[in-house]
Amino acid sequence: ICTLNHLFAFQLLEKFKLTTHPMSFGIGFKELWQLDPSKHKPGYVDHTMGWPLTMDQYGGSFIYHIADEGLPLAQVGFVVALDYRNTYINPFQEFQRWKTHPSIRKTFENAKRLGYGARALNEGGFQTVPKVTFPGGCLVGCTASMLNVAKLKGVENAMKSGMLAAESIYPEIKEDTSCITPTAYTEALENSFVFKEMKATRNVRPSFNTGLGWLGGLTYAGMFYVLGRGKEPWTLHHGKKDNEKLKKKEECKPIEYPKPDNEITFDLLSSVALTGTVHEENQPSHLTLKNDEVPEQINLKIYDGPEQRFCPAGVYEYVPQEKNPSEMRLQINASNCIHCKTCDIKDPTQNINWVTPEGGEGPKYSGM
Repeated sequence: ICTLNHLFAFQLLEKFKLTTHPMSFGIGFKELWQLDPSKHKPGYVDHTMGWPLTMDQYGGSFIYHIADEGLPLAQVGFVVALDYRNTYINPFQEFQRWKTHPSIRKTFENAKRLGYGARALNEGGFQTVPKVTFPGGCLVGCTASMLNVAKLKGVENAMKSGMLAAESIYPEIKEDTSCITPTAYTEALENSFVFKEMKATRNVRPSFNTGLGWLGGLTYAGMFYVLGRGKEPWTLHHGKKDNEKLKKKEECKPIEYPKPDNEITFDLLSSVALTGTVHEENQPSHLTLKNDEVPEQINLKIYDGPEQRFCPAGVYEYVPQEKNPSEMRLQINASNCIHCKTCDIKDPTQNINWVTPEGGEGPKYSGM
C-alpha cells in the first residue's frame, strides 16, 4: 500500500498509467502557539478565506484552540493553492501577512510561537482520483487524492481508505501470496462514504478557477452544493498542471512584503529552526537537478527564480557566482529541507527531483 504522497506515487502513476487528469495541490503552513490565557477558548474554531490572497487565488486559514496538559495552545494554519499564476507570490510571506489582519492579530498578542511546519496537500479531489490498484499494491489516502477540500476531511478519508484496502487485500493473500491486484478495493471504495462525499463536492474546488475567482466559487458552492448537494449533471475540471499555470515575470507585478516584527510575524530561517529538521551535511543531496543549466537559463531569466519564493524552508537560493559575481547561480541548501514536496510540484520546468534522504532524516515536529 502506498501512503507516501509524491514520493513513490508520481513514479507509480507514471509507470502503471493510473491517471489521465492532472492533479492539483496546495501548500499548507502550520504554527503552534501558546496563547495568552485570557484569549484562549478551548474548542474554538476559526476559518477564513480571502485577504491577503487576491480574488484569483484559492486558499484559506484555520485557528483551532486546543488544551494540552493545561496549556493554552492554538494550532494555526494557512493554505495557498499551488495553481497561482503570479511568479512573485511567496506563500510563506502570505501566511505571515495574514496574521497581521486586525481580526486575527489580536489572537497572537502576548503569545509565543512554539512550532512551524509546511506540507504540500493534494487538493484535486474526485476528478483527480487515479486508478487505485496496480500489480502488487494500491493507493490510499492523499496519495490517491482523497482529501475532501470542501469538507476539510483528509485524515478521516485516509484512514477509511486504508481500512478498505486492508479488508480487500486480506482475503486474497490468505490463499495466494503472489503479486496480486486487489481489485475488490476499487469497488469497496466506490461504495464508501469517502467516494460518495467526494463526488458530491467534486465541483467546489474547480469552481474557484473561473474569472470571478473565490467570489464565483462561493456562489457556485452555495447554489449547487449547499442547495443541490452536488447533484448537477456536469463535472468541472482543473485544467493545466499547477506548474504550467505560472506566468512569466514580465506578465507579473512584484509583491513587496512587510518585514517581520519577530513577535507575530517571522523570517523564514527562524521558522525553519522550529521544525527540528536535521540532515547529515556530507550525505549525497536528496534534491537533484535533471539539468544543471535550467535554473539560471530558464527559471531565473523567465520566471525570476520562483523556487526561492515557493519553498517554505529556504532551500533554494540564488547567489553570485564565485568567478563572475555579476551572474547568479542556484544554491541548494538541502539540509534546510522540511520535506513538503512543493518544489516537486510547482517548479515550472519540472527540473527538480526529490528523493528520500538517507537515514530517514528530516523535520521532527512536536505537538503539531
